Amino acid sequence: MAQDLINSFMTGPDERGRFGDFGGRFVSETLMPLILSLEKEYETAKSDDSFWAEMHDLWTHYVGRPSPLYHAERLSEHLGGARIYFKRDELNHTGAHKINNVLGQIILARRMGKTRIIAETGAGQHGVATATVCAKFGMKCIVYMGAHDVKRQAPNVFRMRLLGAEVVPVTAGRGTLKDAMNEALRDWVTNVRDTYYCIGTVAGPHPYPAMVRDFQSIIGKEVREQMQAAEGRLPDTVIAAIGGGSNAMGLFHPFLDDTSVRIIGVEAGGKGVDERIEHCASLTGGRPGVLHGNRTYLLQDDDGQILEGFSISAGLDYPGVGPEHSWLHETGRAEYVYATDAEALESFQICCKLEGIIPALEPCHALAHVIKIAPDLPKDHLICMNMCGRGDKDIFTVARALGFDMSDAV
Repeated sequence: MAQDLINSFMTGPDERGRFGDFGGRFVSETLMPLILSLEKEYETAKSDDSFWAEMHDLWTHYVGRPSPLYHAERLSEHLGGARIYFKRDELNHTGAHKINNVLGQIILARRMGKTRIIAETGAGQHGVATATVCAKFGMKCIVYMGAHDVKRQAPNVFRMRLLGAEVVPVTAGRGTLKDAMNEALRDWVTNVRDTYYCIGTVAGPHPYPAMVRDFQSIIGKEVREQMQAAEGRLPDTVIAAIGGGSNAMGLFHPFLDDTSVRIIGVEAGGKGVDERIEHCASLTGGRPGVLHGNRTYLLQDDDGQILEGFSISAGLDYPGVGPEHSWLHETGRAEYVYATDAEALESFQICCKLEGIIPALEPCHALAHVIKIAPDLPKDHLICMNMCGRGDKDIFTVARALGFDMSDAV
């Protein structure tokens, strides 16, 4: 199994860390030695049997992989079109896909002799995953989280603190994911000797976008095998939500060479994609620029200043997207659309009532697009959507949005 994993992870961007015109390494001189050291360590690890053996053991016995591929039978019947499958990554330990990547990065950090782990988080799932793995290995963990997100994701803040992490609220900007990432980068520059920055998505300077994608591509690799076992062929369409885009790239990447498979990423449309920029749909409403060490599509004004995005979903509330998604958008290999807050809330309720699954608000955006297109597709059309997170963390947000007073439930 270890050798199979090695063989499957030997592709990536060019030597400059570029995906076409996107990606790269736009960092300060202070960070460059750290980035180069990480790149060297990862290149060594990719061909190391012991690295992948440890990863596979932890994925199996700690995370609970492979996650199930589930036929959403009642939803399929309700919509009356395509056969819909969920890739159930919300059943992973910690409740989301984030731990797939965190394990890989923290194993690398240990190999590099780092003892202090820092991370950024939006919805809190990456922070929880990082705090979890740090607790397992006895490492110090500091998680930067926007002050706005601290309030709307209180359950995950408490989980991180239970796991021993220090959660640092970031009050700069609008207090969301972008601002948390800024603060984490400042910390890294200041504490270069013992600190490793565990980035949670397919963004940042090279090698992060390719490395995070490689760790998350276990999702799509499993889907290929599971769909063949269930239906005797590959899916016709794969769909995932896009914030930075790690869960989506994890699903998409193993299918990029299969031209028969339609690939759709769904961004956060917020209150609607228009001139008010009350959304986080970077590929729909943005243009190329540089942020957090890489060139990609961003929400920005005419002067190149980064705009504050908006989404009901803390995990999608980021004014950019991973550079590989930008490349797939420009080459046309993947389609990128958006779903609004209202559409996500509607799909949340439908999923709860029809499938007995309480989803996170992030995959509800992808589910909203599934609900939109499935009725017009043939009954033998196979859709696989990545159910990348569970909804425990979003109960209070959804209750407020639906006008439900939680105190009345007592």
